[in-house]
Amino acid sequence: MADNDWKKRLGVVYSTNPDFKYEEERTEEAETPVPSAQRLTVSIDRRNRGGKQVTLVTGFTGREEDLEELGRTLKIKCGVGGSAKDGEITIQGDFRDKVTELLVKMGYKAKRGN
Repeated sequence: MADNDWKKRLGVVYSTNPDFKYEEERTEEAETPVPSAQRLTVSIDRRNRGGKQVTLVTGFTGREEDLEELGRTLKIKCGVGGSAKDGEITIQGDFRDKVTELLVKMGYKAKRGN
């Protein structure tokens, strides 16, 4: 099957330059800093969740895979569900103290919010 790279260039204007080479923009993900360099905030959130409480971990910088791995570890340690996306980790229920303690043990600079 032919490579359909024309779909990547739908917004490109035609060039009459015979030496023109189209180059795609590549976004490189930032490397994840060491845990001691990250400042995480653990808070509780009730907005847009039907009155249910969730523990929200914000402030994570780095690769999406590392965020998902940290979220998976916290969910397993707390024994509940949740998600990790867009730089935030959501844990179902009010586990602010437990999550803060776990993050500090892992070497993160974590503080308990509201």
